[in-house]
Amino acid sequence: MISRCSNYNRARLFCATNLKFSTCSVKKTVCVYDEDCLDFLPWLRRKSGAHISSFLSIGNSSTYGRYLFASKCIYTGDSILKVPCSVQLSPDNLPPQIKLVLGNEVSDNAKLAIVILVEQKLGQDSEWAPYISRLPRLGNLNSTIFWSNDDLEMIEESSLYQETIKQKTQIEEDFLAIKPALQHFPSLVQEVTLKEFKHAYGLVSSRAWTSTKGVSMIPFADFLNHDGISEADVLCDEAKQLSEVIADRNYAPGDQVQIELDIPHHDPLRTMKMDLLCRHCTPVLEDDNAFSSCGNSFVIKHVKSGSRKGRGIPQSLRAFARVICSTSSQELGDLAMEAAKIDGRLARQPLQNKKVELQAHQFLLSRLNQLIERYDAAMKALAIRSSLRMSNKVSLRRKLAQDLLNGELRVLKSAGAWLKNYCDTL
Repeated sequence: MISRCSNYNRARLFCATNLKFSTCSVKKTVCVYDEDCLDFLPWLRRKSGAHISSFLSIGNSSTYGRYLFASKCIYTGDSILKVPCSVQLSPDNLPPQIKLVLGNEVSDNAKLAIVILVEQKLGQDSEWAPYISRLPRLGNLNSTIFWSNDDLEMIEESSLYQETIKQKTQIEEDFLAIKPALQHFPSLVQEVTLKEFKHAYGLVSSRAWTSTKGVSMIPFADFLNHDGISEADVLCDEAKQLSEVIADRNYAPGDQVQIELDIPHHDPLRTMKMDLLCRHCTPVLEDDNAFSSCGNSFVIKHVKSGSRKGRGIPQSLRAFARVICSTSSQELGDLAMEAAKIDGRLARQPLQNKKVELQAHQFLLSRLNQLIERYDAAMKALAIRSSLRMSNKVSLRRKLAQDLLNGELRVLKSAGAWLKNYCDTL
C-alpha cells in the first residue's frame, strides 16, 4: 500500500507521495533493459517537449516485472525524475460530452478510469497508446479488490480487509452511476462490464497520485511502484507544472498496521469520555484509497528495539488509552485542563497517577496481545491451506496474504515489546 500525504513549502506548493523504486547493484543483480519499452521514453519526450530523466532506465525481470533501475549513482535528495503535467492523465482528459453527463456523485478515480477505458478502445489510434498499452492487462493486477470473498477471509484480521470491502462497494456504486451515461456514447466507449471497469479502477487506485488538481496518472513514474528496497517522494510543483521524484531513504515501506479502539458501552463515564475525545479529537485518518476513518483508528509503525520513546506508537493512541482507563470525572477534567494549557491535544505527557498510567499501557498491551494471538492463528490457518493443491492465482494470493499478515504481526510484536518494557519500568 503506497502512502500519500500533503506537503507544503513556503516557496512552492506541491503534493508529496511515497513510492518505491529499484536500485541496481552490478555485484548483486544484472539489470536487463526492457526491449519492449525502447520507444517509450522517446515518445514521452516528444509528447512533453521536455527532457524526462537521465538517472533511470526501464528494466524487466521475472521477479519484479517491469521496473525502473538506477543507471547512475543516486543520492538522498537527488531529483531523479521529472514529468510535465501536460503528459499526465487526469479527469480533465475526459471527452467533453461524457464529462457533461456524469453526475457529481461519480468519484475522480472513476472518471480517470473512464479516461483509460476510452483510450483503450482507441487502441493504436490513441495518442496515449505507448503508455496505455504498457499498463497491466486485465487479470494481471494483484489488488485485493479482485479477490473473492473466500480469498479475503485470509486477511480478515488486517485493516486491509475492511478497506477492501469499502473500496469494492465504492467501485460498484460508481459503476452503476456511470453505466447509463456511457451507453449514450458507444462510439467513444464500448459496452463496459463491471470486470473491465474494476480493472481500470484498479489501475487508477494503485498508480494514480493526488495533487491540488485531483488524481492523475504519471507515465514513466508508474514503473516505480515495484520494489520495497528503496523510497522516493513524488512532488507536484504547481508553479512549474511538473511532477518530480526525489530520492528519500529515511522511511521503511510496509512497516505499519492500523488498529481500532473503542470505549466500552458499559463504562459509566463513556459519555463524558466520548465528549472529551470529541472536543480534543485526534486527526481523522485517510488511507491510500481516500477512505476516511474515525478518530478511534490509529496507525502503529515498527518500533525499533531499544527505543526509549516508543516512536511508532502514536501519542494519540496512548492518549486514547489514558482517557479510556480514567476512573473518575476529576481525572477527565484534569486531562481537559492539561490539553487546554498545552496545544489542545490530550495526555501528551505521562499521567501523574502512576497506577492509571500503568493501567492505560497494560490495556494497550492486552489489546495488542489479543491481536497477536489472532494473527498467529490466521498464519497457522494459511500454513494449513498451503499444503492443499490450488491454482497459481490462488497460491499467489495466499502468499500475498501471508506476507501482509507476517509484516503486520512483526509491527504488533515490536509495539508489544516496547509497551511491556514501559510497564515494567513504571
